[in-house]
Amino acid sequence: MVLMNVKLRTSLAAAAATALVLTACGSPSSGSAGGEGPTVIAAFYPLQWATEQVLGEAEGTVEVLTKPGGEAHGLELTPRQIASLTESDVVVYLEGFQPEVDTAVAQTGSERALDVTDVIELAPIAEAHGHDEAEDEHGDLDPHFWLDPERMGTVVEAIAERLAEASPEQADTYRANAASAVEELKALDEEYSTGLSECVRREFITTHAAFNYLAERYDLEEIGISGINPDGEPSPARIAEVHEEAKRHGVTTIFFETLTSDAMAKSISGDLGLKTAVLDPLEGVTEESPGDDYPSIMRANLEALRSANDCN
Repeated sequence: MVLMNVKLRTSLAAAAATALVLTACGSPSSGSAGGEGPTVIAAFYPLQWATEQVLGEAEGTVEVLTKPGGEAHGLELTPRQIASLTESDVVVYLEGFQPEVDTAVAQTGSERALDVTDVIELAPIAEAHGHDEAEDEHGDLDPHFWLDPERMGTVVEAIAERLAEASPEQADTYRANAASAVEELKALDEEYSTGLSECVRREFITTHAAFNYLAERYDLEEIGISGINPDGEPSPARIAEVHEEAKRHGVTTIFFETLTSDAMAKSISGDLGLKTAVLDPLEGVTEESPGDDYPSIMRANLEALRSANDCN
């Protein structure tokens, strides 16, 4: 996973110390011991959505560390957010995706945390994208598991079991809610399988190589321009390779995402006379997102892929 440098460890240690002061001065935890259900911290949106499905109408609260419109990859925690980790009953996070969250969890009590890499297997980046990205900040593994509905279902079930430990009196409710969410994810999976079964082409080009899990599950091939990091800058050689790939496969569309600039997509599409469209990696939801929650954005992505790849 990601190796933390000394400077980051020092700054987070200082923030953690401040967080302890904030915790001492603030209100006590609103966890299950207080009769209000568990307080759950989710590191970023897909984990927030999964946790909310499990909690349903049961007592409890879900807070998310990565705010709408924020860049999940480079999240920087405030002292108050670190304090919230200390006060929470459960923390749901993805080790290796957000280094500051990893360190804060270790400093504030990992026994309350669910690292979803304990229940799902992440794919190697080099295997996923067909070229070496060993120097990427995420190490050797692709974090974007949530774009595969089946993996997402596994995480939902794990969250239900973790919440059942934190609040046993609501365990049956959590498990029933998780079962309903998994059925919804299975239906979404079937929509993708059917919708992408017959397409003129199976290759698609993205500015952010976040869609390996989706591509692998539905027999597509993602051609990523800038790699796993959405802020990465491709080399001239890589752009030339993408030009050749687009011509060879008859690609019609360059996909970009709502949380980063579309300049690269427009530049390459302009050079080749192609269209641009949004394919949302679902790291957060904003007013510019092509839907208002995980299922609706996933379905918008499906329609974007069907249109770009001329699927029946």
